[in-house]
Amino acid sequence: MPSFDIVSQVDRQEVKNAVEQANREITNRFDFKGSDARIEQSELVLTVFADDEFKLGQVTDVLRGRLAKRNVDVRCLEPGAVEKISGDKVKRPITVKVGIAVDRGKQIQKLIKDAKLKVAASIQGDAVRVAGAKKDELQAAIQLVRKSVTDTPLQFINFRD
Repeated sequence: MPSFDIVSQVDRQEVKNAVEQANREITNRFDFKGSDARIEQSELVLTVFADDEFKLGQVTDVLRGRLAKRNVDVRCLEPGAVEKISGDKVKRPITVKVGIAVDRGKQIQKLIKDAKLKVAASIQGDAVRVAGAKKDELQAAIQLVRKSVTDTPLQFINFRD
């Protein structure tokens, strides 16, 4: 029976490369000379440091630009609250979302079911598996999900006959 998986993944190596490029650009930019602006990465949490909130926004924009150039979807970034460190210095954690949350998976499953397509959607951990008898039905399901879900970056993998 033909099937495919709907997932939300991020290439961790590309994220790491984008962070390194952003840090290199920040150290070379004139408006950041003498400031403590940088980005640190630990697994899927990026921490942006800056002297004030304005520079924090600029560093975040540099990071978003570098991620976009490396084909990492910036919709997977979830910024946290701005925290004050010492003096005027601030930091902001940014979480890189990976996988489809259970409630989001249920919404996708319900969307496919309500469309009256002859396919079955099931939640498999942090992915949604869609199976059907015909490839055309599966492709219609892909188009439906692609058109309806715009706030989460989704990939369609493991298409099997």
